[in-house]
Amino acid sequence: MSTTHLIKDVTITSINIDRIENDLYELSKFGFNEKDKGIYRQGLTEIDMEARQWVMEQFKSNGLTTHMDGAGNVCGRLGEPDKPAIIIASHLDSVPAGGMFDGTLGVIAGLECIRVIQENNLEIDCPIEVIGTSEEEGRFGGMLGAQALSGHLTLDWLEKARDPKGEYLKDALQKCGLDVHAALKARRDPSSMKAFLELHIEQGPVLENEHKCIGVVDGISGVFKWLVKLKGKADHAGTAPMDMRSDAFMGLADFAHEISRIIDEEGTDKSRLTIGRVDLKPGYAHTIPGEAHFTIVGRDMQEDVMHQLANSCRKVLSSIARKHKLYFEYEQMSWLEPKYFNPNIVDLIEDEVKKLDYSYMRMPSGAGHDIQFFTDLTPTGLIFIPSVGGVSHAPDEWSHWQDIEKGVQLLFNTMMRIANN
Repeated sequence: MSTTHLIKDVTITSINIDRIENDLYELSKFGFNEKDKGIYRQGLTEIDMEARQWVMEQFKSNGLTTHMDGAGNVCGRLGEPDKPAIIIASHLDSVPAGGMFDGTLGVIAGLECIRVIQENNLEIDCPIEVIGTSEEEGRFGGMLGAQALSGHLTLDWLEKARDPKGEYLKDALQKCGLDVHAALKARRDPSSMKAFLELHIEQGPVLENEHKCIGVVDGISGVFKWLVKLKGKADHAGTAPMDMRSDAFMGLADFAHEISRIIDEEGTDKSRLTIGRVDLKPGYAHTIPGEAHFTIVGRDMQEDVMHQLANSCRKVLSSIARKHKLYFEYEQMSWLEPKYFNPNIVDLIEDEVKKLDYSYMRMPSGAGHDIQFFTDLTPTGLIFIPSVGGVSHAPDEWSHWQDIEKGVQLLFNTMMRIANN
């Protein structure tokens, strides 16, 4: 299955969607669960390492210089070892019961771009390197592979990080034949990178709802995470009068109803506030909750708006606590500023999508991706394709093959423009 597209006045064969489809199905076998049809390939597990070995075999069979670094990133390079390279990367790990496109599409797309170069004997002025990053889904609380490559790791964090089951990151690395100190040596010098590109499924419903097949992404939302505690008094659900209670859940419920107003008054159309986890104590059916522990995650593309949202949440929670005779406290678990992609690369992607005559829209990413760690190091660009129903991180995650074909073709055209300029 092939068509032709014109790049720099050289007519070439397009990407091969059948080959991409086959690769993605083969990769999805690593960690596939027959019962729920989900993929269980969490970072730094045995099945994750098996998938990485498979990807390295594909790199080698296509003549790429191949290695795995100390953080578990698998790298395949076409071209000279000492020249700045265009890096095409995404992750290979999955969440529990994940889908077959999240992350892996970007890696296979990069490999396909290299195969097209080789098959058509195309000349490029710089190396191309495809990287399957490790542990992006945050089993240990970060994006290990991208942080290692970009120099955002510290020995202290590597030695202290644990997963929800209590396993230390350093022990998981050791089980995989890797070493904490070697992970620190995975850092790439910014001068070794000409650009960083990533193709990813949207993981949301916007492109599908807007009937667009491409998202030209201009940045990634900043995000803050709070752990909030509302403390009242546990009491008997039958004997405590309604007007004499210090019900922590009622405080939580009142705050949840205020979220829309907070965004309307302090946020933008890019703002998000989410209560994602709730724990009521003591947690008995016949006991009034004396404590409500919950998370608040806020997002926006402007850091000053993030501060406005955070300040408003704090004021509203304080007021609600007084109303319900509760004690309010919170801990800020993380604060990540918004990241913007290189405007020249974003414009170049938009120029190429216009040439291809694909429907598209400019948009932000509400989810984090490997590429966000490289925005301050090298020119970056992110391309989205639609997710059916907006579903991701689930067995029924799906993207249509015709959209994947267009996304990879756009990635290839963009890569060729950068490589020869």
